[in-house]
Amino acid sequence: MSHSPEHPRPRLVVSRCLDLAPCRYNGATIRAPWVRRLEPFVELVPVCPEVEIGLGTPRDPVRLVVVGAETRMVQPSTGRDLTAEMTSFSAAFLDRAGPVEGFLLKSRSPSCGIKDTKTYTDAEQPMPAGKGAGLFAGAVLERFGDRAVEDEGRLTNFRLRHHFLTKMFALARLRRLEDGGRLRDLVTFHARHKLLLMAYREAAMRRMGRQVADGAGRPFTELLADYRTLLGKALAQPARASAHVNVLMHAMGYFKHGLSPAEKSHFLAVLAEYRAGRLPLLAPLTILRSWIARFDEPYLADQVYFDPYPQELLDLADSGDGGY
Repeated sequence: MSHSPEHPRPRLVVSRCLDLAPCRYNGATIRAPWVRRLEPFVELVPVCPEVEIGLGTPRDPVRLVVVGAETRMVQPSTGRDLTAEMTSFSAAFLDRAGPVEGFLLKSRSPSCGIKDTKTYTDAEQPMPAGKGAGLFAGAVLERFGDRAVEDEGRLTNFRLRHHFLTKMFALARLRRLEDGGRLRDLVTFHARHKLLLMAYREAAMRRMGRQVADGAGRPFTELLADYRTLLGKALAQPARASAHVNVLMHAMGYFKHGLSPAEKSHFLAVLAEYRAGRLPLLAPLTILRSWIARFDEPYLADQVYFDPYPQELLDLADSGDGGY
């Protein structure tokens, strides 16, 4: 499959049990359609931390036991404490991971769960006492928390999936500047992502703009690293509907002299329905995309906001209930 130069291939670390290999504790593979959907557009880096530390497949389950302020990984059937092995593997894997834009990890896993893994106060306790991150996922969040990190269960929510994909592909576009990039390339990058950043955190967008504008006297690699940190923080949380409305109204202003009163009225009505949660964001976005093509508006045509990741990753269901 050919790839648009506007959408480079992000590097995505993915739990190997997610539709890639039968390495779950019970020897199963977890059906994860989005891993297969993503495969043509990303570079997959599969990993199964539990297999990597020597546990077989199938294997007796492990669980997280909270002892004071410390979370330990134990195997109740054998009494083994695997905390040191998992901690060591996680550090070594992340040390050699290289450039990574995203992590797609198995939900509720003692190694890979991001936030919903059951925790216990005793290895033999029948009922969980709380929830937390698996040991490998905890190391990921500590070291790469500014990247796109998600679990396969949450990707069924389009708003969360759109955010995950938007962030991952934005970070991949920025990585292209590492080889031979110059300040002018970063200026262009920031200009093309202006509306996207406005939808996420306008204050961060302005701070990043000042950083780029003042970057002439700094080593480019240092400037790029600082900008990447700010980009990760700016895209930390999904954009709010009210922020999207502000961006869409701003974009509509580019067509104010070319639209009929009926067209303006219709767009505002669609926008109101989106704000109320009765239409997905794709509805006003589709109208704006048609106007961009109709009026050949160069500034908006170049804005990543309207094309943040490959269109093939949009699902037909995204245009109905559950759209973002």
